[in-house]
Amino acid sequence: MHTETERKFLVQSEAFRAFVTESHRISQGYIAHDGGNTVRVRILDDKGILTVKGPTNGMSRAEWEIEIPLQDAEDLMRLTKSGRIEKVRHIVPAGRRFWEIDEFLGENGGLIMAEIELGSEDEAFDRPGWLGAEVTGDRRYYNSYLSKFPYSTWPGNQ
Repeated sequence: MHTETERKFLVQSEAFRAFVTESHRISQGYIAHDGGNTVRVRILDDKGILTVKGPTNGMSRAEWEIEIPLQDAEDLMRLTKSGRIEKVRHIVPAGRRFWEIDEFLGENGGLIMAEIELGSEDEAFDRPGWLGAEVTGDRRYYNSYLSKFPYSTWPGNQ
């Protein structure tokens, strides 16, 4: 099982768009969410992905992911227990790493977040000027939370 170490930030400007090298449409839902563990099904463009994540410890968490047939992903999506997340993921190179910038759609529209996966919690990285406040560890910005409590329903976002 892989350990994922990532930092998450709000995006404060559209300047990132000039550096996007690819974009992907994502639809995802949660089959199970219990005690910090999640089982997620995702359709990324035209492929299916099943992911199991453990509870977060600092900036890290255990993650297991496997590509599955698209039809299986569509079937599993019907089992999701909470709302779906719809977003476009933009990729922006950052040295030997890259930023994944999620532009949320639907009920989470208006929210744009950037995350970078690191090799360790203390790995240094460049912070582009379009990055806003860090939200690493703020559970409100977890996709599993957003599937239950959409960004549009938060006070001040109606």
